[in-house]
Amino acid sequence: MLREREGIQGSSRNDESPMATASTLTRQLESHDPDGAGHAQRVTALALRLAELLRASADRIEAIRAGGPLHDVGKLTIAAAILRKPGPLSPDELEKIRRHPVVGAHMLHDVEDAQGGLDCVLYHHEWWNGTGYPHGLSRGEIPLEARILAVADAYDAMTFDRPYRSARSRDEALAEVERCSGTQFDPRIAEALITLET
Repeated sequence: MLREREGIQGSSRNDESPMATASTLTRQLESHDPDGAGHAQRVTALALRLAELLRASADRIEAIRAGGPLHDVGKLTIAAAILRKPGPLSPDELEKIRRHPVVGAHMLHDVEDAQGGLDCVLYHHEWWNGTGYPHGLSRGEIPLEARILAVADAYDAMTFDRPYRSARSRDEALAEVERCSGTQFDPRIAEALITLET
């Protein structure tokens, strides 16, 4: 879509199968950030359920299947001390975190079979109202697969312990998704998540 902003292009080179690439990079990320263990797989599974409920096209579903397991791969370049920090991040640390979608997309630009999932990697922190990152896209500018992944990602993050906070209950997390519908999240996708999880 708008990968040109970051100079991200596909490549004809491919040294690994897509599943091997995804599983290898996911294992590396979980080793680097044990607090996020299982996150990529859970987010992908939930995003696929959402996509099916929303009757997304086969291409969108395949994009989630390719990009979901790799959506946080850019965090491999962030120091573990920052990822596991129990308190607030400094402005510099926060900027490093906010660069992970772009870094992740660059890391995957030579993996031919990951190209279909690059929009998930690059745009899963964009917000419906245009205040997300890295590009401040809004509404339909954000690819559907990234909008779906964003809701699944946030919900999973809320319902598991993190170094900086304890997990919320399912009801608390669903209430937060509902509260952020129309600002952070596409309202139709937020509603679909609530339907799936209640």
